[in-house]
Amino acid sequence: MPIFDVRSPGEFNHAHIPNANSLPLFNDEERKIVGTAYKQQGKQPAIKIGLDFFGLKMKTIVEEVEQIVKIQTSPSTTTNAILVHCWRGGMRSAGVAWLLDMYGFDVHVLVGGYKAYRNWALQQFEKEYSISILGGYTGSGKTEILSALQSMNEKTIDLEGLANHKGSAFGGIGQAPQTSQEMFENTLALALHKTTNNTNTSVLNSFWLEDESQRIGKLNIPHALWKTIRNQMVYFIEIPFEERLNYIVENYAPLDKEKLIEAVARIQKRLGPLETKTTISYLKENNFSEAFKILLMYYDKTYIKAMQNRENIEKKVQKIIFSTVDHTTNATNLLLEIKK
Repeated sequence: MPIFDVRSPGEFNHAHIPNANSLPLFNDEERKIVGTAYKQQGKQPAIKIGLDFFGLKMKTIVEEVEQIVKIQTSPSTTTNAILVHCWRGGMRSAGVAWLLDMYGFDVHVLVGGYKAYRNWALQQFEKEYSISILGGYTGSGKTEILSALQSMNEKTIDLEGLANHKGSAFGGIGQAPQTSQEMFENTLALALHKTTNNTNTSVLNSFWLEDESQRIGKLNIPHALWKTIRNQMVYFIEIPFEERLNYIVENYAPLDKEKLIEAVARIQKRLGPLETKTTISYLKENNFSEAFKILLMYYDKTYIKAMQNRENIEKKVQKIIFSTVDHTTNATNLLLEIKK
């Protein structure tokens, strides 16, 4: 059923239940005024102030819910059930629920509000999962292989897709802005729940993740889940350097050149002053092949170092060799190799 979050726009924009609709009872300034009155004058004076704001919005709230319910429910739906919540199931959701119930909606209020969902989300990261990790050097097309695996009815979660970032210093170019850490966790928790819907076992169903560092752009994979990921088997695909380089050039050369140069400058300390200067020079000359060759060698060394730092890595890695970056073929052969 459609979900309506009646918290203020600021609260909603920071983080919310995925797919919820913002239906603020108060805007940010009104919420501040009511909250201050509650602290300084007490509950009843605050309610009266709140009613002044609420009364002017009643018709608009009803009409907005009508429109969203019409859009989000199928024509064959015979119910007009909706779910309403605020921060913790208090007066804001109660007030809006009363209005919508009086109008004729089948209103359900989320017990505990957004806070209850948030607690549930954090609990998902503490569970034990059986995960297949797809590893490989930069330019191996791992994200595309995940997509191909999903089309083959394999369970997958695209961490980079959820984070709106491809992981490297260049990973944010051309992507939508990243959400808050809290919103990322809310979305990831729901993805875990949907992917591992068998709760009758102590270890939840197997699914695929791409091998990532804990940090994806400005966001972090929750530590408890990160510890679980690091104890899983890594299926490491090896693809020739030239094949990966061609793939990188094809995908990154069309991007904003100035942003590519800025990304190179950000990793100068790790890349080295000479390599940085040379790479930027190649980019300015549109010699993307030579520029990305330097960067790809750098990221290969970084990946190797990260793999060597893992505990018992020799027992947790299965190498699989492919000749080209062809995600459909590689996904098919990956499954065949694993089943041998």
